[in-house]
Amino acid sequence: MQARCANNLKCDLISGSLGKGAQQRYMISPKEYDKIVTKNSPKSKCFVNSIKAFLIGGAICALGQGFLDMYSAFGVDEKQAKTLTSVTLIFLGILFTAIGVYDKIAKHAGAGTLVPITGFANAVSSPAIEFKSEGYVAGLGAKLFIIAGPVIVYGVTASVVYGAVLWVLHMFGITLF
Repeated sequence: MQARCANNLKCDLISGSLGKGAQQRYMISPKEYDKIVTKNSPKSKCFVNSIKAFLIGGAICALGQGFLDMYSAFGVDEKQAKTLTSVTLIFLGILFTAIGVYDKIAKHAGAGTLVPITGFANAVSSPAIEFKSEGYVAGLGAKLFIIAGPVIVYGVTASVVYGAVLWVLHMFGITLF
């Protein structure tokens, strides 16, 4: 409800409880409301959160580099070692999601856990694990692509469009790659 308050400003009428069912109505200006919100809102820890995201995201990437080096040391060729590293990180992301550890890490790391491949594994497996109790088709199968579905559809569609553009360019003798 709008009303006129001091200095002919529009103010919102806000109800306040006096206890025992009694109501008091008073007017507050937008500036006063902003002061109240600012005073009572939690302070942002942007710098600390950024450092945590950087360190934990970097640790996940360093872990991936460690797996790559380990597979290479076992004599696996470079292309297969990269594939094994991706598969290992995806497996660990799904495992940590299933046992509830990934969410605890993500609570502190924020975007640091979303950027690496483990974040995608978490995004795909989390809804599936959550709705597994509804059955394999209605729960697991239907919820598996809630988040990843649009990403997969975009990726497939984009690759088809890019491929078609490259094919047309190639027909005219233009080779980009």
